[in-house]
Amino acid sequence: MTKTTKSSPAATTEIRLLSEDEIRAMNEKDYMNPAQLAFFKARLQQLEKDLLKNAGETTEHLRETVLVPDPADRATIEEEHALELRTRDRERKLLKKVQQSIAAIDGGDYGWCEETGEPIGIPRLIARPTATLSLEAQQRRELKQKLYGD
Repeated sequence: MTKTTKSSPAATTEIRLLSEDEIRAMNEKDYMNPAQLAFFKARLQQLEKDLLKNAGETTEHLRETVLVPDPADRATIEEEHALELRTRDRERKLLKKVQQSIAAIDGGDYGWCEETGEPIGIPRLIARPTATLSLEAQQRRELKQKLYGD
């Protein structure tokens, strides 16, 4: 799979999407080069597409109302719907983060910690492509939340 990017209006360059292993094997000095940015943008766009597809399926599923006379069956169906809605709510929040990450790639800010300005790191971004904090900054934030609450 290839991605076309424009470095200037007259020139077009091809960037081959690298595999996860190739991204991991890159040198630290290559951090957030065009190939890595293309890799993460493609991954985020696929995640965005999947989340939107799931949202559409949920809408269709919830429109299919089945009337059942048994209260226990009705309660089960309602609980399944509530669980599905909670899952979609989490996915809606994730979709917002995915879209923010895509915008950060386009803006040139992706891969850098919001608090310290240091690299977030390839392994962390592969595990969580929407990460905005380095591992150390995230641990500090979680410790503060644990000690002082939200």
